[in-house]
Amino acid sequence: AVPCRAVPCRAVPCRGAVAASQRGGAAGRGFPARCSAAGPRVLPVLPVRVSGAGMVRQGGGGAPKPCGDGRGAEVAAEVRVSRRRWAVVLLFSGYSLCNAFQWIEYGSINNVFVRFYGVSTFAIDWLSMSYMLAYIPLLFPVAWLLDKKGLRLIALLGSALNALGAWVKLGSLRPQLFAVTVLGQVVCSVAQVFILGMPSRIASVWFSPREVSTACSIAVFGNQLGIAFGFLIPPVLVPNVEDVEKLAYHISIMFYMTAGVATALFILVVIVFKEKPPYPPSRAQALIQSRPTEEYSYVQSILRLLRNANFVLLMVTYGLNTGCFYSLSTLLNRMVIHHYPKEEVNAGRIGLTIVLSGMAGALISGLWLDRTKTYKQTTLVVYIMSLVGMIVYTFTLNLGHLWVVFVTAGVLGFFMTGYLPLGFEFAAELTYPESEGTSSGLLNVSAQIFGIAFTISQGKIIDHFGTKAGNLFLCSFLFLGSIMTAFIRADLRRQQANVENEHTVSNPPFSLCCAPAIGSGQTSLSPAWEWSWPLSEL
Repeated sequence: AVPCRAVPCRAVPCRGAVAASQRGGAAGRGFPARCSAAGPRVLPVLPVRVSGAGMVRQGGGGAPKPCGDGRGAEVAAEVRVSRRRWAVVLLFSGYSLCNAFQWIEYGSINNVFVRFYGVSTFAIDWLSMSYMLAYIPLLFPVAWLLDKKGLRLIALLGSALNALGAWVKLGSLRPQLFAVTVLGQVVCSVAQVFILGMPSRIASVWFSPREVSTACSIAVFGNQLGIAFGFLIPPVLVPNVEDVEKLAYHISIMFYMTAGVATALFILVVIVFKEKPPYPPSRAQALIQSRPTEEYSYVQSILRLLRNANFVLLMVTYGLNTGCFYSLSTLLNRMVIHHYPKEEVNAGRIGLTIVLSGMAGALISGLWLDRTKTYKQTTLVVYIMSLVGMIVYTFTLNLGHLWVVFVTAGVLGFFMTGYLPLGFEFAAELTYPESEGTSSGLLNVSAQIFGIAFTISQGKIIDHFGTKAGNLFLCSFLFLGSIMTAFIRADLRRQQANVENEHTVSNPPFSLCCAPAIGSGQTSLSPAWEWSWPLSEL
């Protein structure tokens, strides 16, 4: 498990040196000679054992010790996954779910909140768009904080702000208190800045290369499941009743439930969520952790990412696809009610279908990537199928058959929503060893910008030209994104780093020999491979 640079070949005693050490002198006391051009010279050596886990150990036992000269290029840390990793990713998914639920809870019953607060549909749309708007200026400070302070602080701030926003909304249970519900939604929108950039970072820090894409998909699942619940639960808890007092009571039930769940999740984050596992889960992560902090410049990292042509293409295409999803989710209630009046509950169920099928697509894509590592091909196919699904949905929405809308929405969601974790993982591959928080943050900035533009534009088009024209507007941008995706080169840097380190392990840059036992003149061979290293090189 020792990379080639960690142990220069000149530091390793060859068979001749070991043989010479065994013939007499200091060798009988466990100090083999070392070959050089001037002849053998005796150096003090400790027997060293590499265990099955790949750690360097002294012959006498004891705790594993990583080797290297401290410059960050040398890494010999033990690679091991932690049992806590699943608790961490599932807990993150939990409070991400709660935050996503609060994003879409207004849009899924847009007409109900329009009547309760006495405001326009555009004002309610802005409650959803506030999430997109808040993310753009706050991304860079939060991404900097993630790189400087780590995962735990970001998790604490995200879950705490999510709970705070939920409690603030409880003060808005009167029609004249729309400003208070805006304030609560703004607090929640700030919380999501601490959430959206986390999936690929959690996957890389906590999971092995064989699990990383699946873990990223699970982390994204929370957000998607929250959107699904946001489509399903509000129409059930808040029926479209005429009495304002009864309507306020139903809204209060939804707000109290959300606040209670958000608070419980914050407490669990305080108890369970840790900064990182005791050992790095992959060799690529070990190399990153070995880099001194002062060597990393956040500004330079952003500049390097923006000079990476493949990443810039992915950033634009990810923004186009995800922006279409944000616009579709925000305006879904308006589009369904336009063609199917009084079907608020089914409008929510159609949204649920989109997200649940997308979660299945994301899981399948993650498992496929973990097995094949075909990031470019998978991303392109999913993108093209998102376009096909959007076209089919556009031309079947007004047929008058709700079951057809359910089917076509499910197909659309399978690919469009399933694309989201693919973008994160592809970005992590293209930009290694840059921080996953920075790369995913830039992807999300692109998504928020396009999401705001698409939501406003599609809403205006629907008002003036109908739902078909609005959906065709989105189709045109998905077509553009498909073409741009084809030009992204599959430069899989993270995968290459893991392959190179595995190659180093299977082809170590030194000769294997039997280490003489300390205190005896005999050579012994234990079940694990053993050899001797000079103290000056450890």
